[in-house]
Amino acid sequence: MTGNLIRNAETIADIFKRVCDRRELLILVTPYLRFESSFLKIDGSEFHAAATMGREDATYGLRNAELRMRFPHGVSFLEAGTSLKGFGMHDGRRTLRLALPTNLVEEDHRGSYRVDRVGRVPVTFSTPKYDLVSGTLVDLSTTGARIYSTRDFQEGELLAGEDMAVTIQLTDTIRINTKVKLRHVRGRTFGVEYRPQLDDQILHPLSRWIFEKREEDLERIARRGVETVAAGDPAKVAIGNPFGLLLVSGDAALETSLQALLGGLQPLRRIPATMAALKDALNQKPALVLYHLTSLGLDERRRLKLMVEPFAGRVPFLLIGTGVDGGALMELGTELQAAVSIVFNPERGTFFQRLVQGVLRRTYEGGESPMAPVEPGG
Repeated sequence: MTGNLIRNAETIADIFKRVCDRRELLILVTPYLRFESSFLKIDGSEFHAAATMGREDATYGLRNAELRMRFPHGVSFLEAGTSLKGFGMHDGRRTLRLALPTNLVEEDHRGSYRVDRVGRVPVTFSTPKYDLVSGTLVDLSTTGARIYSTRDFQEGELLAGEDMAVTIQLTDTIRINTKVKLRHVRGRTFGVEYRPQLDDQILHPLSRWIFEKREEDLERIARRGVETVAAGDPAKVAIGNPFGLLLVSGDAALETSLQALLGGLQPLRRIPATMAALKDALNQKPALVLYHLTSLGLDERRRLKLMVEPFAGRVPFLLIGTGVDGGALMELGTELQAAVSIVFNPERGTFFQRLVQGVLRRTYEGGESPMAPVEPGG
């Protein structure tokens, strides 16, 4: 997001007080995952947000150096970096304790996000000469809208700069009934700017609705990367691009579990934890290596360091632990620059699937370095 940078501590504190008071929608994102939450309260240098995921999912998903938040506020959307400080309670609800940011990026008002997937939304407007005309909504933002008229306009009937009034029944609960300034006319289509700015009673629900539509667009774009190539596509394999998931493990039961979870993303095969098998498998250019650990003893750590040397920095890898301490596993993953380190639990399979999907998406569609380790827990 590009726009204005807000650095004033009092301004930031006031914004967070306002969004907490109205329990505003909050999106938390890492390079691999996205969580939806809501603001609850400010607490010193932290704020509380609703814990919409389990404690383990929050620990593995949000303890990331690149954790960011996005949320609507007034006519614009705001974004900032943050960090997970721990867990708490508020009004009997489990919460996430997150750091208040030192700055916020505010989207430029002139570039307000426009939603064009609005469906069939009826509009009524009065011309400068007070003729009442019906139309349909083409697109809208927090600062204006574009409308298609059901009839042609006479020459000079609508002129840029004139004042009008419009009524837009967007949803059952969002009805925009306001004065507007006519900005442009092209045939039956014309654009208007809300004048004055919408009052808070309408602006905040509208801003949230538009923000949700934008998040849907971002999510749809992000998913394209791992959905465009079907498993086993010969064209993909023929050109020698990284493809397939490689599990380094002696556990056949784990392989079965991961096949059920990840087989729809890319084909998965298992090899024993030997250097010869690993080198041979790397020649086939896997997209992702999943290294299984059942112990974090000194010998196992030394063995792991030797095993990851052939592909570290070239192929992203995950550390998957079973029967090990999660905090120690995260520390080891950070040291070795693993993309993700996680204790595997079949009951949290959907979360693990999303995590792997996020690593693949970021590595092969985002054009960014895959080596963004999850920070140690605390």
